[in-house]
Amino acid sequence: MGFSQSLSGVNAASSQLDTIGNNIANSQTVGYKSSSVQFADIYANSQGLGTRVADTVQNFGTGSLETTGRSLDLAIAGDGFFQFSQNEQMAYSRNGQLTMSADGYFENAQGARLTDQQGEPLQVTEFSQGSQATGTGTGVQAEFNLNAEAETITDAFDQNDSDTYNYVTNAGTVYDALGVGHQLSLYYTKTGDNTWNANAVMEGEVVGTSTGMTFDSSSGALTGGGVITANADTATLGTGAAPMNFDINLEDNTQYGSEFELRSFSQDGYTSGTFVGVDITENGEIMANYSNGNSGEVGTIGMANFRNPEGLTPEGDNLWTATQESGAALLGQAGSGQIGSLESGTVEASNVDLTQELVDMIIAQRNFQANNNAIQTQSDILETVTNLR
Repeated sequence: MGFSQSLSGVNAASSQLDTIGNNIANSQTVGYKSSSVQFADIYANSQGLGTRVADTVQNFGTGSLETTGRSLDLAIAGDGFFQFSQNEQMAYSRNGQLTMSADGYFENAQGARLTDQQGEPLQVTEFSQGSQATGTGTGVQAEFNLNAEAETITDAFDQNDSDTYNYVTNAGTVYDALGVGHQLSLYYTKTGDNTWNANAVMEGEVVGTSTGMTFDSSSGALTGGGVITANADTATLGTGAAPMNFDINLEDNTQYGSEFELRSFSQDGYTSGTFVGVDITENGEIMANYSNGNSGEVGTIGMANFRNPEGLTPEGDNLWTATQESGAALLGQAGSGQIGSLESGTVEASNVDLTQELVDMIIAQRNFQANNNAIQTQSDILETVTNLR
């Protein structure tokens, strides 16, 4: 019986060395999880028959996070898995090294596609944007402070005569229907105590006026005349675009005893743009960015976790599939529940501890040699018995 016992030890040590060798080979594989071999003794009628490999256990401890600066590299800071669709089957991975296919899908190196929480592949569908004229939605929002100590002017407004206004600013750019930008200037004239006029000018033409802007004498807040309705005809625009019609909202303007100041300016128009890349938030929201400064949400990355991750079956290529032992995937959003947040421009390194693996390899080698020596000893004894006369 000694041969079979020692042979079982040799086989078990060989399996351990195989596992250790695989760990070492994957020490630089992004998202790789190390494994270890568990042994069990074999008994029959209280007689020890050797040992066997009871299980190979995966260690799902988090590896170190390494910065790459690449927007399509993702790491999970905590528990959870990315969910991929491959050959109509769901697979799970800790490797967030993604590329974008020609048709806008987010894929790993083997072509498996990243999915949302419903299991549908995420895809950028718009690679260009048309222009939008200012005034399509909210129009222009401008916030100024007007100096309460400014002198009163009674002359009629003339943009070419600085004595007819107190303040002028190139507020910002607005866009016509063809996406051509036009500089919008605002001229303010104080006409009396707590009373102002505002004129909007584009391409050298007055396109809108608000007369009788009034401010509260106690709070300095605007109380009336806070909207300029601007209209620029095709001739003024000079681009062949349709006439522009938009409101300039000045309702947040104030009048305090401090310098004139443009505090904020925003408008809802934009020129045409092309796709330039994506940003991914820590919650997994994918935002497509365009050359005109706009962005649009593509979708949200579907994340998964398992009650027993060690029960997952490794399929190779940094992918696992669910089993009865792992339980069904518990889907959720990154940064919620028991699922970690995402870090863009970062990858998770292998969790292999090379120092420990080398120590384990020495121990496994000694175990292999000891069992081999036991076999040799059994052989020597058998030869001695055979040679007895």
